[in-house]
Amino acid sequence: MSRVLNGGVWVSGDALASVEKAIKKTGYRINPHARSLATRRAGSVALLLTESYERFFEDPNFSLIMRSAATALAEHDYPLVLILADTEVEQRRAVNFLTGGHVDGALLLSAHRGRQGFLDDLIEAEVPLIAGGVPLGFENRVAYVQADDIDGARVMTRYLLGLGRTNIAHITGPQDTSGGAGRLAGYREVMGAALNEDLVAYGDYSRASGAAAMSELLARGVAIDAVFAGNDLMAAGAMSVLAEAGISVPETIALAGFDDAPVAVETSPALTTMRQPFERIATEMVRLLLDMIDGRSPARVSLSTELVVRESA
Repeated sequence: MSRVLNGGVWVSGDALASVEKAIKKTGYRINPHARSLATRRAGSVALLLTESYERFFEDPNFSLIMRSAATALAEHDYPLVLILADTEVEQRRAVNFLTGGHVDGALLLSAHRGRQGFLDDLIEAEVPLIAGGVPLGFENRVAYVQADDIDGARVMTRYLLGLGRTNIAHITGPQDTSGGAGRLAGYREVMGAALNEDLVAYGDYSRASGAAAMSELLARGVAIDAVFAGNDLMAAGAMSVLAEAGISVPETIALAGFDDAPVAVETSPALTTMRQPFERIATEMVRLLLDMIDGRSPARVSLSTELVVRESA
């Protein structure tokens, strides 16, 4: 009977049918606690997000990845446990939970360079771990799935140049994350010798930071005919500032974002953006994590982004 309950491996067809009939007749259910003791597995996976509650609820990308990961894990009967750990105290509690045998592994989102000391503890405890995005400083120690931020920024910057825009500003994401740093690097590479540092303003992926950065750029008095924001939320914030200043988009300033988040089609005009394959990122993270849980070697995956042209540029 145990072979049937664990997948039917090395069980004849007649035996399988008989056991399944008996299970249905008696109403037998697997005891997950007993199975955990036998397999030494918790039977669950954590999604560790090192961001604040405010960021979790503001940025729809997190919920999309969480939903996609939960769906992929459900196919393997793994529930997903969400852990928000923004502060050092929260991260210490998360480490205690993750190393306490409560989960079989973890999916890590939004790791910030300089605030990743907890990763040393997880690595030392040999907790299977897959990051979404490159965990800066841990590139060779933690496996990950990333969208190609650098190439996506190259494509977007070239696209804006192809529209005849030459004074292209960039509102960056946080530079302690691989996405923020990578998109700035791709923009810088394409702009080359024409790069004007006065056209670079720094944000943190929030809508408010995009608005503040756009206000800062306008206050500098430099010529701007296009803005490439590091994500769609910041682009939406920038658009509101431009509208208040009476600056038309895209006639005077073309505006583009990154992610293809729901907000990209809620703005007026709708945002031109780089689409990240969030569902694919989540399913690949789950696949690699389950491989690690089963004892296979960790791997690293990079996925392409896609230019989505709408009315803003």
